[in-house]
Parts: sequence; C-alpha cells; structure tokens
Amino acid sequence: MKVVDKSQFSASESNIGYLYQVRVALLWSLNKLPAGADFLVSVEALDDIQFETLERKPKDLLQTKHHFNKKAKLGDASPDLWKSIRIWFEAHNSGEIDIGTSLYLITTSQASNESAAYYLGGINRDVNLALDILDETAHNSKNKANKEAYRIFLDTSPEERLNIVNDIVVLDCSPHINDIDSELSKAAFHAVERKYMESFLERLEGWWYHRVLNQLCSEKGCILGDELEGKMSELREQFKRDALPIDDEVLSIKVDENSMEDCDESIFVKQLELTKASKKRILAAVRDYYRAFEQRSRWLSEDLILVGELSKYENKLIEEWELVFEGMRDKCGVSITEQYKESLARDILRWVEQESPNKIHIRSQVTEEFLARGSLHMLADNLKVGWHPDFYEHLSYLLAEGDKIT
Repeated sequence: MKVVDKSQFSASESNIGYLYQVRVALLWSLNKLPAGADFLVSVEALDDIQFETLERKPKDLLQTKHHFNKKAKLGDASPDLWKSIRIWFEAHNSGEIDIGTSLYLITTSQASNESAAYYLGGINRDVNLALDILDETAHNSKNKANKEAYRIFLDTSPEERLNIVNDIVVLDCSPHINDIDSELSKAAFHAVERKYMESFLERLEGWWYHRVLNQLCSEKGCILGDELEGKMSELREQFKRDALPIDDEVLSIKVDENSMEDCDESIFVKQLELTKASKKRILAAVRDYYRAFEQRSRWLSEDLILVGELSKYENKLIEEWELVFEGMRDKCGVSITEQYKESLARDILRWVEQESPNKIHIRSQVTEEFLARGSLHMLADNLKVGWHPDFYEHLSYLLAEGDKIT
C-alpha cells in the first residue's frame, strides 16, 4: 500500500510522522503475535508507541523519527536523540516507567559513526561508551534545542543515568514509510496465500487505522493483541477458496432520498417503480445495488475472483429468477388487471429480498445478503431479469435509447 508520493509531496513531515507511527505500531504488533497476544498497544500515550502487559505495566516504549532525506544522520547533538532521552528520563523520574522497560528509538536516519547512537545499536553496542559520549555532549554542546534535555539528563544521578541508558536501543536506518509494506508482508506471511497478501494487508491496515483513531479519541482504550489476532483470523477466513472479503466500507454504504436523484432514470429503478413498491423498498434496493456494484468492482480490480466467475454467478441468478418468474406468469390470465400484475411483481420482489440471498451464493461462504439482491438489480438494469410480468414490453425502449447515446 503506497502511502506517500514524494514527487508530489504536500503533507507536512509531522503528518507523515503520525502515519509512520501507526504503521510501525502495526508492524511491531504483528511481530509480537507469534509469542502471544497478551499485550496492549497504544499510540501517542506515554510515548509515540507504547506496549504494555495486560496488567498495564509498560514493557516497550517506542519513539519514531521519520525523515525523507535518506542521507540524514543521527549525531551526538541530534534533537531526535535528545528529545527521546528527555521523554524517557522524565517518565522514569516521575515513576511512570521502571528500570527494565525497553526504550526504542526507531529512526530512518543513520547513526553517525562512533556516535552515542551508534554504540546504542545492536551490533556495536557499548552502553558505557555511549553514556560517556552523552555526558560529554550534555556538558559541552551549545545546541539550544536540547537545553532542557541536557539539564534533565545531568540532574539525574550517574547510577540512574546508566540504568536508563542501558534500556535504550537505537534502531537506525529503519524502513521509510513506503518501505514498510515489505516488512508487513513478512510479518503476515503465513496469514494468506502470497497472491492475496496485498489485499489482505490493505484491509487489515484499514481496520488498524480506524482502531488507532478510536483509541486516540478515547472511544476505546488500548488495542488488545487479541483484537488484532481476531481481526486477522476474520480476514483470513475471507481469503479462503470458498470465500471472498466483504469490506466494511461497502457495508457502510447508505442511500437516502437525496441520493436517489443520481439513479432516478436507471432502468432497475424504473423496474421497481413498475411494481408500485413502497419508497422504502426502492431505497433498500438501490442501497443493495450500490453495495453489490462496489464490492464486485473491488474483487475484480484486485483479481480476487476467477475469470468467468461473475458470469457463472449471474447465470445462476437468472436461472433461479426464471423459475420464479415463469411460475408467476402461469398465474396470469388473458384479462388480468394491471393491479393484479403489480401485485404479482411485488411477490417476485419479495423473493428477491427474502429468498434469493439464502439460495444463491457466488461462493459457499459468501453469504452477505446484499450481494444476491444487488446483483439481481444489476441484471434488472440490463433487462436480463424483471419483476412486472410485462417489464420488457414497458421498458425495452430504454435499451434502444441507450444504444443511440453510445
């Protein structure tokens, strides 16, 4: 999922930084799941990203720093480094975190050679040497942006400084925001078949963004590891061979009388009007039409359905409709009234609404009712099916008009 087009960069660094936090939080959460889902995660709480035990004890605190300049360096007086140090020292001094809480600085910058950040990494780690460099920097640096951080650092006892710095790990050269995709794919490798990974992650990350937003707005608390694991299981089921994903955005599509103006002249709406169905039934039908159209379009654009699969599904719908429609026509005598025809048409519409969703599925585990109903209305829009006994005679002129326009 490409997040940022750097050639047309318009968002501020800070906004990208927030998005980076959210993506890193998901990546780290996915990487933690194999060891167990007994953790809590929150964004912009005590730190940029905070992992806690179920008892609400901070376990991992993450500071994230994203820069588009891939040559950016993390030096001894870097504000990125000292801002993180200030936050962690303040949290420790206030009792919000204990010694032993892992403190990670995740940055896209590269630690300058033989700098404090360099010695707080994983390969060349030397905490004592890093502490000496930090101490010298705090005493001698003239960087005004770090003045408060230097003061807090120096006001802490040497023993406490060592204990806190011992918990700090600098992860430099971390992936940029658009490069996290490959890391997410690795973390979720066993979730679905490789060909479905992009679609799977797009839906998982969409859910994750909404969940983080709810957490930030305090509508829900910390995100449970169990929540993430549960969502992955739910999505995994949708990518099995007998299933297809049903997207929350599709289910959220609503239709009211104002939006009806866009489809008043559609053939499938004209078909509904022939039945003299109530306004609410017509609105529900339009909603199902839009939902089915959007969901089917997504499946096609993401190559989630097989070649010819939709055609086979539509043929099944038409065959089932023919049985019901011809049964209705058998009830029609030579001289039946228009009112009786409209009543029969509403009976067929009732079959569309109540019975067709339970009988006709594109795949066995795709049981969302809007799909059959909406697909039938899509067929009705081409007069391949209809509800009124004389629907074709009434409306075939609309197809001819459409041919003239095209």
